Amino acid sequence: MIAVVGATAAGKSDLAVDLALRLDGEAVNADSMQLYRGMDIGTAKLDVQEMRGVPHHLLDVWDVTVTASVAEYQRLSAEAIAGIRARDRVPVLVGGSGLYVRAALDHLEFPGTDPAVRARLEEELARTGPGALHERLRGLDPAAAEAILPSNGRRIVRALEVIEISGRPFTATMPEHRYRYDAVVQIGLNVPRAVLDERIALRVDRMWDAGLVDEVRALEKRGLRDGVTAGRALGYAQVLRYLAGEWTQEEAKADTVRTTRRFARRQESWFRRDPRVQWLPHDAPDLLERALEPLR
Repeated sequence: MIAVVGATAAGKSDLAVDLALRLDGEAVNADSMQLYRGMDIGTAKLDVQEMRGVPHHLLDVWDVTVTASVAEYQRLSAEAIAGIRARDRVPVLVGGSGLYVRAALDHLEFPGTDPAVRARLEEELARTGPGALHERLRGLDPAAAEAILPSNGRRIVRALEVIEISGRPFTATMPEHRYRYDAVVQIGLNVPRAVLDERIALRVDRMWDAGLVDEVRALEKRGLRDGVTAGRALGYAQVLRYLAGEWTQEEAKADTVRTTRRFARRQESWFRRDPRVQWLPHDAPDLLERALEPLR
């Protein structure tokens, strides 16, 4: 199987479709926010025409009120990949959610949970906000703090919970890089930082023009504001603040660009730590052929 990884706005989805068409393959989503139904514009989810006839799996799985679970995604992705392989087709994993990519590809077991520890940390999160907990995480496990957005209270709580339960850094619970499948190729799309920043700003403008505010307004009626995961998604969280009267539209858009750029840096750092990723320039004129070369 093959995986296409890298930062947001790097062009992963288009390359994955090209690969699937050439390899008689099917795409498997590894973007945590594209698993949510109705979150289309803000996650740059491909429409039917853009999929070009390639079957796509694990899109629109959860309602926006459901809290994301990497362990559940691991089970779902294993089922999807097994089904594709049973049809003698090639799975093409595509997405920028690093932990989800590893959950799909690697031998990865998730640490247990302690309800009492989790409840105490969640109470502290509600009382003090994610900033203070993120600073604590930075002192205990700088690598985990670098990989988790300071605003992502749910993931910060989980990292601190694992540290307290195991007595080890959260990142130390991640096993060595070892695939669960016989033959895997990971292709990373490399985009210069200045170019990526420009692409992100352009993407956010296009999302606003395509009706992101209306999409969020409709999802708010379905419980988006109460969604522990979906309600904090990039773009969606900012629009919710605009709809609540806390920000102007321009403030919400500007913060979406800033936050997405920071998130893209974290994505790059995550995937750069995986020595198995083979990096290719995103704008190579022969990108598809270069991506196919490791398979040969």
